[in-house]
Amino acid sequence: MTTTPPVTLDDVRDAAARLRGVAHRTPVLRSRTLDALAGAEIFLKCENQQRVGAFKFRGAYNAASRLTPEQLSRGIAAYSSGNHAQAVALAARELGTTAVIVMPEDAPPSKRAATAGYGAEIVSYDRYTGDRVAIAEALAAERGLTLIPPYEHPHVMAGQGTAALELLEEVGELGALLAPVGGGGLMAGSATVAKALHPGIRTIGVEPEAGDDTKRSLEAGRRVSVPVPRTIADGQALHTPGELTFSVNRRLLDEVVLVSDDEIRDAMRFAFERLKTVVEPSGATPLAALLTGRAGPLPPRVGVIVSGGNIDAGRFAELCGGAC
Repeated sequence: MTTTPPVTLDDVRDAAARLRGVAHRTPVLRSRTLDALAGAEIFLKCENQQRVGAFKFRGAYNAASRLTPEQLSRGIAAYSSGNHAQAVALAARELGTTAVIVMPEDAPPSKRAATAGYGAEIVSYDRYTGDRVAIAEALAAERGLTLIPPYEHPHVMAGQGTAALELLEEVGELGALLAPVGGGGLMAGSATVAKALHPGIRTIGVEPEAGDDTKRSLEAGRRVSVPVPRTIADGQALHTPGELTFSVNRRLLDEVVLVSDDEIRDAMRFAFERLKTVVEPSGATPLAALLTGRAGPLPPRVGVIVSGGNIDAGRFAELCGGAC
């Protein structure tokens, strides 16, 4: 008996058609300096230049655009530390509906401001004592809203996978693909595409050391929870992988490597000084894995999804120690 996977290559291709003309087809950045340091040709898919500044818009819009007119008339709910919040808020605005977003009190101020700027209502909670899923589900039930989670949704995963689809369409076959892992939606969608098009590709997820829930889960063969991580990579500060995303990643993800907060800072500084691009901490984790050699010996051609760049100038300077 076989189980149908929650997301397929056809699902991602369908999402790509739906996103055409709505989401940006983000650029692929190259750097001879980075190639020399990594010992391979590196192709950076710059989702920090996506709408809302992160890949999250792909999944949010793909899911929201499939709602019925009745569902859209009632509105959308979501929970997020920042990027999915902005993505759902913008998707709702694009589709002529409203959004209510559950966000932690300590979410980056720039992300809260951007979410409100897109017209969303923000409901705050304490990430260390509150249950954001329960809060959002209760709000959705009370107000008749449709809940679009940040990763535990087939259409969200399919939308996120379009970043990898575009990358492979543009640069051709790659020997390895690196991406950050938080809830697992980006990697689930990306690995689905990569393994379907190039079965021999090596898929590598990257987590902050303080939030190694996916690495532990893969090693245990089941979902494992860790204390809510305290890391500068706020987009990866999750305590357990998603159920749907883990069902994909346990099959398709070859390895997870860990990087420290200091290594993430170094990667952000490198991206700014040498690549002339701004990357938020979560988006910098794969670059940190390359610069530190954590990803191990690499094949000749490697793709990296730079997941986002949502960080304000003050926080960026603070994390880089003023050296940026």
